[in-house]
Amino acid sequence: MGDGTREMVEVYLDLKPSLEEGLRDGRTAEVATAGGGGGVSQVPCRFVGAHGTGARLPPVDEQVISMKLVTPAKGTIELSKEKDPELFYLARCGLGGLGVVAEVTLQCVERHQLVEHTFVSNADEVKKNHKKWLSENKHIKYLWIPYTDTVVVVQCNPPSKWRTPKLTSKYGKDETLQHVRNLYRESLKKYRTETESNDPEIDTLSFTELRDKLLALDPLDKDHVMKVNKAEAEYWKKSEGYRMGWSDEILGFDCGGQQWVSENCFPTGTIAKPSMNDLDYIEKLLQLIEKEDIPSPAPIEQRWTAHSKSPMSPASSSEEDDVFSWVGIIMYLPTSDARQRKEITEEFFNYRSLTQSLWDDYSAYEHWAKIEVPKDKDELAELQSRLRRRFPVDAYNKARMELDPNKVLSNAKLEKLFPVLEPVHQAK
Repeated sequence: MGDGTREMVEVYLDLKPSLEEGLRDGRTAEVATAGGGGGVSQVPCRFVGAHGTGARLPPVDEQVISMKLVTPAKGTIELSKEKDPELFYLARCGLGGLGVVAEVTLQCVERHQLVEHTFVSNADEVKKNHKKWLSENKHIKYLWIPYTDTVVVVQCNPPSKWRTPKLTSKYGKDETLQHVRNLYRESLKKYRTETESNDPEIDTLSFTELRDKLLALDPLDKDHVMKVNKAEAEYWKKSEGYRMGWSDEILGFDCGGQQWVSENCFPTGTIAKPSMNDLDYIEKLLQLIEKEDIPSPAPIEQRWTAHSKSPMSPASSSEEDDVFSWVGIIMYLPTSDARQRKEITEEFFNYRSLTQSLWDDYSAYEHWAKIEVPKDKDELAELQSRLRRRFPVDAYNKARMELDPNKVLSNAKLEKLFPVLEPVHQAK
């Protein structure tokens, strides 16, 4: 967001050789593949509140130790917790509106290996073990699959000195994917032709490619989407097991093709005393999906982070022990057909609109990079009011006007979300 994005990408390109030589941001890899269709550049994501997963690991903005900010009004300024701490914390999640980040100092960790354990559970088992899992695992996420009782649990931890897990899978790749291929071939006979169903190319497709092609056949038919979701649940059951690798390999996630995503962040107690709001939110979300017959594909991804000291972060808190849950709903855009993409987009925004009924009860706020500006004036006014209840909008706008009085760095999205009066010298 903001006109500083391209310059921030250049910072990452300067940093990349050091990362490859053995340094890692503790949670960079988890956002490296986010966004599905186009990916996300790693440095800009630090300034919009992006995150990894792990109840003791904060969002990525907390890795910023200091920065040089090039501003229209004050030139280059240096910021850190010692040098202008108030502006420093504001700028760490500054949304591109406070200046161009010319230099950034990051807190990194040594390159390390992780053991990933993937297994299938259900809502009842998750409830029984949630507090323990959240506390014991360095990284953890749940993948909820609508219209099934399947929850995929993914836990990642440093290798144990005393125990080496069996790293081989019970099923080979072909066995894992065969039922998905079969569903695709059957669906092709129904929606297309038998000739297409015999295409040998099908056997070369990955799971996410197969899911995209399956959904493309009838993306808004709930019954068809349910079949695809059940096939995904079976795929994960056959993918249970352990694997070990470098953190950037293990924590990366293949999201599939182009997609619409709405992701919310909300407080969920502490590790010692979890409120269980995170699981309650998911339960109500899944009930809403079924009640409204939403053709919701899988997965609904749920992750956790510690708090952030950046006041514009969705996970901002002054309480050191606070934990936040992040929940993302999704609809894929698996087709190039303009009419079909328009219909999927309309259905997704209906889906998102229905989920908004849950937000206030859980103090849930959307990830900055996922917010869509409403076209309706009343809806926009409500969004502006809602953002003011959570974030220091006046302090942010004051900093914008001091550093960029002529709005050189601004854009339509910032102006809509954070409207300010024109500078005095511009008034007629």
